[in-house]
Amino acid sequence: MTKSRTSILALGLALALGAATDARAQLKMGVGGPMTGGSAAFGAQLKQGAEQAVKDINAAGGIMGEKIELSVGDDRGDPKEGVSVANNFTAEGVTFVVGHFNSGVTIPASDVYQDSGILQITPGSTNPSVTDRGLWNIFRVCGRDDQQGGLAGKIIAEKFKGKRVAIVHDKTTYGQGLAEETRKAMAAGGLKEVFFEGVNKDDKDFTALVSKLKSVDPDLVYWGGLHDTGGLILRQMRDQGLKAPMMGGDGLADTEFAAIAGPGAEGTLMTFSPDPRNNPKNKAIVEEFRQRGFEPQTYTLYSYAAVQIMKEAIEQAKSTDPEKVAKLMRSGKPFDTVLGTLSFDSKGDVSDDGYLVNGKRKDRYVLYVWKKGPDGNLTYVEADE
Repeated sequence: MTKSRTSILALGLALALGAATDARAQLKMGVGGPMTGGSAAFGAQLKQGAEQAVKDINAAGGIMGEKIELSVGDDRGDPKEGVSVANNFTAEGVTFVVGHFNSGVTIPASDVYQDSGILQITPGSTNPSVTDRGLWNIFRVCGRDDQQGGLAGKIIAEKFKGKRVAIVHDKTTYGQGLAEETRKAMAAGGLKEVFFEGVNKDDKDFTALVSKLKSVDPDLVYWGGLHDTGGLILRQMRDQGLKAPMMGGDGLADTEFAAIAGPGAEGTLMTFSPDPRNNPKNKAIVEEFRQRGFEPQTYTLYSYAAVQIMKEAIEQAKSTDPEKVAKLMRSGKPFDTVLGTLSFDSKGDVSDDGYLVNGKRKDRYVLYVWKKGPDGNLTYVEADE
């Protein structure tokens, strides 16, 4: 009886030690973004991209023999919720984070991650101050608003020379920042806006705004903000007889924009990075998403790439220590991703080489236009400038 009990205890101890070993063999990652709320479409992209990358990496053996355990945090697009998500990830023992989406959320969350020793790669936060603050732990695989606004302002100054351009933004770190960068580049090109005003991103009735816009009779309305509010503004512009086209940035890059805005969205101009879905090398990954009913538009593959980079950097650094991994990432080493081959500068931005896709350099931002596709639905396609 005593011997039997001893054997049982020994077996229990072995199982407990085995379980502890398995727990240690989990590399904990988090993906944070607006899983609910007005920008939930982008949260879904970040979540889907990270989950698929984790699934693919785990199926191939994980990272240095460790499987990835992924936690999901819903920041609802709110800075305070973003800090809460960051604190929760810290408590869970997460050491690498993909996220967040909104620049105004990423900035305060990154302070928590820095204090907690967590490395963060944002797929979609474009405000310059995300990386300009000099934090060791923050990187992004997207471009910056001074790059995007620079291109948008240049295009507007050329295509709408001598025309009346109105600029509207949503008062957020992203939206207002992009609007101001676009305004600056327009001025450098010799074109001054006739209207510049901010609105609250959660408003639904823009009757007063549209009335003001009609009074200045714009030839173009530039929108600094996300697709949900921008879509409402455009729909209400059309309902009130204002036919001026809209132009915006990557915040419009989801098909929900057209669903919200309606048929009047056709002809909308937009700046965004080259679409990685169009790279033949990504055909299998894109089809994997589509087979389960998810179209990997906009930042889905940017999120996927963030996880790929974490894997490559950990393996090259031969360490899961976030500070050692960050140091390697800032060394200029190239990473092979679904976005192409890219490297980071000392700030954590994609280096000046941009993205090398099949050996050819791709600009960070290009011009798109919303058109009807073969199925009759509105979608965004690269424009012939």
